[in-house]
This record gives sequence, structure tokens and C-alpha cells, in this order.
Amino acid sequence: MKILVIADVHANLHALEAVLKDAKDAYDVAWCLGDLVGYGPYPNECIQIVRELPDFICISGNHDYAIVANMDLSTFNPIAYQALHWTQNVLTAESNHFLAKIESTMHINSVTLVHGSPNNPLWEYITDTNIADPNFANIRDKLCLVGHTHIPRIFSHDGIQCNESTVNTTQPFNLFKRQYILNPGSVGQPRDHNPLAAYGILDLTKHTWEQRRVAYDIRATQDQMMIEQLPEELMIRLSFGM
Repeated sequence: MKILVIADVHANLHALEAVLKDAKDAYDVAWCLGDLVGYGPYPNECIQIVRELPDFICISGNHDYAIVANMDLSTFNPIAYQALHWTQNVLTAESNHFLAKIESTMHINSVTLVHGSPNNPLWEYITDTNIADPNFANIRDKLCLVGHTHIPRIFSHDGIQCNESTVNTTQPFNLFKRQYILNPGSVGQPRDHNPLAAYGILDLTKHTWEQRRVAYDIRATQDQMMIEQLPEELMIRLSFGM
């Protein structure tokens, strides 16, 4: 079975559409690792599209949760706060209902799905081996898929030591007899200094992970963000992947 793995769409419709076009016929089911909304100008459109994907499964990200849990949004940085406040005002009742019912952790086909980390599903960032290492103790499955950092990463543990492998977009990564934490990067807000939308294809039959990048119409997203008066810094970020 081949799984389309996306994360951190952040209401970027043009990036999401480019990913789905690029991945066409390459997957059987689709999984999302949270943060469908926040930052971008198309929250309702993105939610509607992903709900129509084959056997779609989604978990909650911190932005999704903040929207429906009536959190104090001032705990976010001012830019994220402004975007979240705008999102709250434009979300339809149907979109709110969808976000409210998704869980923060799921276990499917011996794969753990979380947005942040197994230790803190909504909020912890797995940015290096020092943070990844203690999380492996709480992974009951061979594979764990995460998002949140907006950066593609591959961490592994052999029972003794935690390691990080280089992400390669030219050939699939073989998942051998280790535990892995895999991050596909961000569809809608990449932060690895590469503006291309990022996603992954997980092949549970061949035991491989394929990291992919695809170009999209950044300017179209920025133009809509300007119309909606979203923060200028969020628009600029898209051009540089930061």
C-alpha cells in the first residue's frame, strides 16, 4: 500500500493542488499530519479538498486545535495570532466541525501519526537527535510520522543510538529493521530555505519512504493573502521557504 503523507498545508490551496497533481496515481490512501489551517488564505477550500481524498485520515495540529478549542491565541507569536484570528472568522461551520472531531494521535497499520512528537503530540518540535531520542521510547510502532517543524527529516533508532539520515529527493529511502521518525516537511509553509511544496510517499509493501518537492504558484497565494490582509511577513516567507 502506498500512502500520500502531507503535513502543514496551512491553508495554501495552490501548494496543495500542486502536490495532489504531482502525486496523482502514486498513492492508494492519503494521511495528513495536521495544521490544515493557519497562515494561509484558503482554509475552507483546503479542508474541502482533503476530505474528498481516498480513505483520507487526518490528525490535529496545534493551529487546528487552537482554532476549535477556544485557546487564548495570544500564546502564539503576533503573526500567527493575526492569521489564526482571521481564520476563526472565516471558517465555515462545516470546517469547524471537521477540525473539532479529529484526534491528536492515531495508530494505523503499525504507524504512529502525530503532529509534533509522541511525547507531546501538538506542541513539541523534533528538530534534532537530542529531541528525537527520548521520543522513540514512546513509539510502540516501527514508524512514526510527524510534522510541525516544516522541515523534511529522517530519524532512526537501532535500540542503542538515535541517528539522522540525509533527506534525498532523487531516490526512495529504505526502511530497514529500525524504528523511524519521518517528517515529510510542509506543503504550504516550507522552512528549510526551499520554497517548493514538500510531501512524502510511504510504501508499506516495499518498506520505502520517498521525499518529494514540487513547484507551485507562490505569487497566486501571496496575492490572495494580500487581499485578505494577512501579515506581510507570511507572504514573504513563501518566496524563500523560511
